[in-house]
Amino acid sequence: MFERLWQRLGLGEILDGWLAGRQFGFAVERAIFVTVLHRLCVSGSDRQAERWRAGYWLPGTEGLALHHWYRAMAWLGEALAAEAQVGATPFGPRCVKDQVEEALSVVFFDTTSLYFEGQGGQRLGRRGKSKDHRPDLRQMVVGVVLDQEGYPLCSHLWPGNTADVKTLVPVAKDLQRRFGVGRICVVADRGMISRETLAELEGMGWEYILGARMRSQSEVRDEVVGKLAEVPEGFAVVQPERQRAKDPSPLAVKEVWVGEHRYVVCYNAERARKDAHDREAIVAGLRQALRAGDKSLVGNQGYRRCLQNAGHHFAVDEAKLQSEARYDGLWVLRTNTAWAPAPVALRYKELWRVERLIRDTKTLVRTRPIYHKLDETIRGHVFCSFLALVLLRELDRCLEAAGVQAEWNDVLRDLKALQRMELQEGQKRMWVRSQVQGCCAQVFSAVGLALPPVLQLAAANPTSES
Repeated sequence: MFERLWQRLGLGEILDGWLAGRQFGFAVERAIFVTVLHRLCVSGSDRQAERWRAGYWLPGTEGLALHHWYRAMAWLGEALAAEAQVGATPFGPRCVKDQVEEALSVVFFDTTSLYFEGQGGQRLGRRGKSKDHRPDLRQMVVGVVLDQEGYPLCSHLWPGNTADVKTLVPVAKDLQRRFGVGRICVVADRGMISRETLAELEGMGWEYILGARMRSQSEVRDEVVGKLAEVPEGFAVVQPERQRAKDPSPLAVKEVWVGEHRYVVCYNAERARKDAHDREAIVAGLRQALRAGDKSLVGNQGYRRCLQNAGHHFAVDEAKLQSEARYDGLWVLRTNTAWAPAPVALRYKELWRVERLIRDTKTLVRTRPIYHKLDETIRGHVFCSFLALVLLRELDRCLEAAGVQAEWNDVLRDLKALQRMELQEGQKRMWVRSQVQGCCAQVFSAVGLALPPVLQLAAANPTSES
């Protein structure tokens, strides 16, 4: 089934095209496909992928050995020649994987970090701000770009000490050069925003919708949030309060101008109630802890925001609590688009697609552990997770078009349960298929495949893709 998706997306053809003229002496495209399939179904190291392959019928993979996987990963992460480095970001070279991405096909962008069990290559493995809460380990930064349909468009792999705020402009320029993008609107979260970033995006003539830091940016804190009347007074309702659990979360918006800067303030009444409840719970715990002694409270980050130094002891900062209450349920966007406030807010909310993709990279596809020692093989290893997510998104599209509602773990369980056995009697060989379970038949149908017959004479190999 995944072979059908792989070929439908043209991934095999793209890889073979870039491999033309290279004399590797083994099926590089097949080694990459096995790695991607292993990443979807089980995940783990390339050594584990080689062992896993032995239990499945995967045409064209016969004769592949472990060193072939290493060479395939190194090819994907191989830096291009000097003349092909034009437009490379300042954080890393252009590689073979970039050429593959450019053939795959506005944009949503976010980053995450992946830590290493070892040193993490010659240049990629660096200590930096860990989003996995593992500052003790070396890491790399992974940037992911999605198109407006939620398809993974390209990925960026940088040293682990690369700051988010420095990545947005190089990625925007890279998109313009590689994909011939003309007019574009960049959507990114508040970690990407800085005065220099905004100036460069506007200088390039690009539109943007960026999350703003409500507390640390003085203009947003004082001129936007600080001058709001009673919330949600003056806000336009975009999505009302939920009547059912599956309804979209409530949303109200208000446009605010500070000089030539345009902001859209968004308010979620449901989130406001949760913020207030969480803060009350923290303060109640803090008051109780203060009665028992206050020295141990300073290291508690949740408490620290609510404390003040009252001479020889700590006390609850009532003024700070009142100040924090004005942020309940709010988030602020900075934009230079001509769109009405409601579309701006709704478009920004679609950034969850990137966040889900990054979460899938770490959970469903399980990119870690990473044991490779060279930058080239590390880049190839992580890029195979990107290709796995491309396949997963295409499967989601097929299931959605067919009206099939199924969680990925259920799909994977039911596909794994579909097995075949070889029986031989005299000169005759037969393939016997196991019974279909759960949503397996629906998934095959959604992809456009017929299930293999229960009993099939095996003149050579099974005739149906699986």
